[in-house]
Amino acid sequence: MANRKRLILEQLTDNVNRFSQLKDAPHPVKGWIRAIREALGMSGVQFAKRLGVSPQRVATLEKAEVTGAVTIRSMRQAAEALDCVFVYALVPRSSLKDTVRRQALEVARERLKHTSHTMLLEDQQLSKEKMRKALDAAVEELVDAMPKELWDKPG
Repeated sequence: MANRKRLILEQLTDNVNRFSQLKDAPHPVKGWIRAIREALGMSGVQFAKRLGVSPQRVATLEKAEVTGAVTIRSMRQAAEALDCVFVYALVPRSSLKDTVRRQALEVARERLKHTSHTMLLEDQQLSKEKMRKALDAAVEELVDAMPKELWDKPG
């Protein structure tokens, strides 16, 4: 199962990496629909006819895009009417592997903190070096196994 999860992670990483250069690209202030429409020299009325809606609906659609209230379906339809392709993607801020590793580190620290507290009560506390090695080992184990509970909230 861990190998399957790792394979999925690697394949998706390759896929989303194609979009990584776009994550910091600014979007047009008036929205993509209006920017493309205006760049094509197309009026709102002409776009409405191509889209099969009223001109008022075009204005509503363009405002909805700017406010974030537009639907994916509407964006696809608008893109088609503008002879464009609507591309939708979630692009990780860092690599997916780094995200998994950060989460594994958080989980490992939480687990080790509990274990360390118990050992302190029993007067068996580990040295800082042994704690660091134990933490590194726990992180690697979590990254390798990617258990379901990796993303559970502690407590």
